[in-house]
Amino acid sequence: MMMMMPSTTPTHSTVDTTFKGLPQPAKQTSQLPLYVFAQLSVLKQAVRESGISLVDLGMGNPDQPTPSLIIETMAQAVANPENHFYPDFDGKPSFRQAIASFMHRRHGIEGLNADTQVQPLIGSKEGIANLILGYLDADSVCLVPSLYYPVYMRATAVVSGTPYYMPLLEENDFLPDLDAIPADVLAKAKLLLLNYPNNPTGREAPRWFYEKAVAFARQHGLVLVSDLAYGEIAYDGFKPLSIFEIEGAMDVAIEFHSFSKTFNMAGFRLGFAVGNAEIIKVLYKAKTTIDYGVCNAIQDGGTVALNNAETLVPPIVAEYQKRRDYLVPQLKALGWDCTLPKGGFYLWLKVPPCFEGSSYAWVEFLMKRTGVVVTPGLAFGKDGDNYFRVSLVSPVETLKEAIKRLCEADIHYEMALPV
Repeated sequence: MMMMMPSTTPTHSTVDTTFKGLPQPAKQTSQLPLYVFAQLSVLKQAVRESGISLVDLGMGNPDQPTPSLIIETMAQAVANPENHFYPDFDGKPSFRQAIASFMHRRHGIEGLNADTQVQPLIGSKEGIANLILGYLDADSVCLVPSLYYPVYMRATAVVSGTPYYMPLLEENDFLPDLDAIPADVLAKAKLLLLNYPNNPTGREAPRWFYEKAVAFARQHGLVLVSDLAYGEIAYDGFKPLSIFEIEGAMDVAIEFHSFSKTFNMAGFRLGFAVGNAEIIKVLYKAKTTIDYGVCNAIQDGGTVALNNAETLVPPIVAEYQKRRDYLVPQLKALGWDCTLPKGGFYLWLKVPPCFEGSSYAWVEFLMKRTGVVVTPGLAFGKDGDNYFRVSLVSPVETLKEAIKRLCEADIHYEMALPV
């Protein structure tokens, strides 16, 4: 007689299939303020859909093409099967050596060890964020300028660190007063962030300030972070300093450089850091936790870029200077107190008095009335809310169209509040 085997078919009658929703994001992420550039993108799309064409002087996205020598080098490198594998975390030796050679030629930095004091990056933004990740915890403080590139604040917040905002005031030439930082803040501080030529103000830092900053970092046990993304975009004979031109800086500092601005390589995501070997080691450890190395073919492009910087960079800078020299007098004629920046490719202007304290409202009004797009100062911290930033990343003909629209709409600094 055949025996019946028990059924092995599972029953689901007791399984609760109710969808309980998704978990909440981390508190430090959910509490981040809205990224103003994302908000601005939504506004731009709405204005386009209303039928107004835009003249975009907002984003800092270089509009000139990457030099052909760099493109040709990368194209050949992409076809090389040796570049089809995972890249090393610490980069190709040829690229690291090109970085050390560039720092020696450009800034006179001697003895930079390409193996221990150089770190290739997927853009300087990545590097700065990873350095903050490597140093800060919930009990530590990051000394951040009150007009800042957003990653300074946002990366600090993500790791639950505390940003202490050092005021950048016009009356102080947009330099922070280091002596005004309270002792209890300094006791918890680990990082001091500086960015000159400055985004968004375009101002430069003199040698005496760098000397003071290095001494200050040494005295208080800080890592001095120099963001030199605009270090090669300079005019009228001005040569921005590397922090390592200052005696004693190698004991406490790290410096970040970007190919996006210098060589119009924003789409290829390439940068590097140089500095104290122990600080580089912390950056390396954080970086290897979060991401990988830089594409080898792009590193080859970076190598040829640095090795030919003396011929590749001047034409790029000359184009920005031509734009600066056109736009500044035009804005002055419309009532703005606009000085010629010595570095970077931005103009930093006060909103008209009738929009004081609301840079976003000014930008929204300007865009809807004229189609001209600028960046609200609020994007760089609350201390920027009486200002707006104009980018020089459009050709002179586009700048002429922007000025034409401002004039036709009777837009000027002393304008009355629109009704």
